[in-house]
Amino acid sequence: MMGAIRSVCLRMLAVTGTALAHPVGAGEDEAALAKAVQNPVADIISVPFQNNTNFDAGPREGTQNILNIQPVVPINLDADWNLITRTIVPIVTQPGAVPGQDSTTGLGDIQLTAFLSPAKPHGVTWGVGPIVQLPTSTSDRLGNDNWGLGASAVALRMDGPWVFGALVNNVWSVGGGSDSSYNNFLLQPFVNYNFPEHPGRYLTFSPVVTADWKADSGDRWTVPLGLGIGQIIKIGKLPLNLQASAYYNVEKPEYGPDWQLRIQVALLFPK
Repeated sequence: MMGAIRSVCLRMLAVTGTALAHPVGAGEDEAALAKAVQNPVADIISVPFQNNTNFDAGPREGTQNILNIQPVVPINLDADWNLITRTIVPIVTQPGAVPGQDSTTGLGDIQLTAFLSPAKPHGVTWGVGPIVQLPTSTSDRLGNDNWGLGASAVALRMDGPWVFGALVNNVWSVGGGSDSSYNNFLLQPFVNYNFPEHPGRYLTFSPVVTADWKADSGDRWTVPLGLGIGQIIKIGKLPLNLQASAYYNVEKPEYGPDWQLRIQVALLFPK
């Protein structure tokens, strides 16, 4: 299943590859959309399909695949405030951890974040709100049986062709025994450069740094470094945000993956 999904994503990038040299309808709309999708609390509906393939994962150095379906829906509370809901629905393929154990594919734990954000920010754009983790995994190898609650925040600034900021959250398990409890931290800094001469095209640096505070100090952090490229194109009147990037884990747990290939196709529904 994950191989087929990955193949479809790669084919979509290949089919639209000419758009990297000749963007469809390039102009102010594409440039504005590119910056909007780089803002986690932008007032725009989007449905990203982000496929993350992690190589050399687990004790048997297998390949893990996580397809995150990440709808973003803004709600206009009034003239001054927006509520930006971000949901992550992971479809996970987990390789076997011991000889004779097959890989398993299914639903992981869903996360829902709701950012309260100013409708008309000045200078720095920001959002804060709760994050909830739902125990929706279809296998104990794909998630945790406990609910989770935490806090999340994001801040960014746009300066000419540059967009830079960070998203951070921490989720604590609620209930359950100490053996299944968790305390997980996530930090995603992002620095993007938008090419003025090619509207809608951008370079992106957006590693996902994580820490498992319950783990031993040597197995706590995952710190990736890498780079990606993105492009806004249109299929008919539907804008798409295509993105591909690769990250190498310079710090990781003992059985963490060595590197990751990230491919994303996002459907955009501007107002």
